[in-house]
Amino acid sequence: MRKEQVLSRMREECLIAVIRAKNPEQGEKIVEAVIAGGIHFIEITMTMDEGNPVEFISAMAEKYRNDDRIVIGAGTVLDPETARQVILAGANYVVSPGLNLDTIKLCNRYRIPMLPGVMTPTEAIAALEAGCDVIKLFPGNILGPAAISTFKGPLPQGEFMPSGGVDVDNVDKWIKAGAYAVGTGSSLTKGAKSGDYAAVTAKAKEFTAAVKIARSK
Repeated sequence: MRKEQVLSRMREECLIAVIRAKNPEQGEKIVEAVIAGGIHFIEITMTMDEGNPVEFISAMAEKYRNDDRIVIGAGTVLDPETARQVILAGANYVVSPGLNLDTIKLCNRYRIPMLPGVMTPTEAIAALEAGCDVIKLFPGNILGPAAISTFKGPLPQGEFMPSGGVDVDNVDKWIKAGAYAVGTGSSLTKGAKSGDYAAVTAKAKEFTAAVKIARSK
């Protein structure tokens, strides 16, 4: 999928599921449950306890290769070496908890959207200067929805995606604040810890409904 398509779809869908699984078996069940709940942007993190997360990304990219709805990405990417691995494995976008200019440069080379994590205007400016189209505000639970308008004061050209602390009860506040998209992880997938994947699907449906309502206002 071309970079422009990924970014356009991301804005349209507005919701990214952050999948932090302990192993590929659990990860696949979570991915299936999230998709069943209507979320199509899947961010698979590099923090898998058992198994190879790059291989898991490759497996999910292949599994959903013919499903135009599903967009597989990679999260918790800390360096350009890992970024290249996940891109070659099939990731359509790359997300990081921090700002690494070499990682951004690598992703730009392959024309893959790279969303670096920032907490300060200085970091946001550096990300914009490096060519990032969307910037991740992280941790969202520390910054809060008001951070978007605060960042957009001096940087109206910036587009921001909060992640960390985004849940069904506050997702409307983030969207009303001007979020390009939102990322949600633990509040979405907590049912998986007890093997209750139906709960994950139910929560995904709640999220998609809440986003739809917030965007219609």
